[in-house]
Amino acid sequence: MMSLNLPVTGICSFGKYPVCNDMDKLEADVAVLGVPCDFGVGFMSGARLAPRRIREASTQYGRGTAGFYDFGSDRQRLAAPFRIVDCGDADILHGDYEYTFRNVEEGVRKIIRRGAVPIVLGGDHSISIPVGRGLEELGEEVCVIQFDAHLDWSDHVGPLKTGNGNPMRRMSEMSHIGPMAQIGLRGMGSSKKEDFRAARNYGSVLISAREAAELGVKGVLERIPKAKKYYLTIDIDGFDMSIAPGVASPLPGGLFYDQVCDLISGIAGMGRIVAADIVEVAPVYDPSGITVRLAALTLLHVFSMIEEQRR
Repeated sequence: MMSLNLPVTGICSFGKYPVCNDMDKLEADVAVLGVPCDFGVGFMSGARLAPRRIREASTQYGRGTAGFYDFGSDRQRLAAPFRIVDCGDADILHGDYEYTFRNVEEGVRKIIRRGAVPIVLGGDHSISIPVGRGLEELGEEVCVIQFDAHLDWSDHVGPLKTGNGNPMRRMSEMSHIGPMAQIGLRGMGSSKKEDFRAARNYGSVLISAREAAELGVKGVLERIPKAKKYYLTIDIDGFDMSIAPGVASPLPGGLFYDQVCDLISGIAGMGRIVAADIVEVAPVYDPSGITVRLAALTLLHVFSMIEEQRR
């Protein structure tokens, strides 16, 4: 009898896609890697629980290698022969940045060596630091596109330089990271004035959520730096708090799902998506589960754009 593979059955991998326990044997176009840590957070923790919950939510929409029919494009998407694999989680040690970051970076490097695109499930935004380091494996300059309410360009908090407010500053110091654009900025807590000055001096394109609404998708895309390779780092609090309440720093006035998907589609039309992460999902603050579903569906759209590029 043929297996129906319903969402409530089977192993809870991302989108019900196959699991790979040995990245040295990975054969995939896209590889998912979880990073269940949130020790970069200074206030409301809980993002360490996100990878499992996002995977669970994704099983409601993904159907494994059978993919799904997209009536908008009249196409079966994310189906074989396009290969999506879940590599489980990086080995983390709570409170130990060096151990955790080393394993995340090595996981990203292994995925790239095997010819796949790394898709990382955070975790707080500090995990984008080792993801960025791992992109050195590509051997070419990468443009970083950040969707976020916050600038994340803080140099340090006391002696700490690897918290969830530091990833963009740390990536700006990496020789293989090139232009940046940051979309959805707004509200309190978006770094100090000197941090914004440093970001602008670097050349980063800063677009507030209000400005993104006024410009429209086409206007925002016109401001995105032209590049061959793009790394998307998606902080869930970039979305409006009405659709993303399960975050550590919810703010009104943010981005919306169709808007972000259209921007991702536009970026995919400009250059290759070579990596992506989604961070700061904190399921404990959202009993309804809409935030983990938003995360899962956003990533499935990213997968679809990578599939389009690999056709």
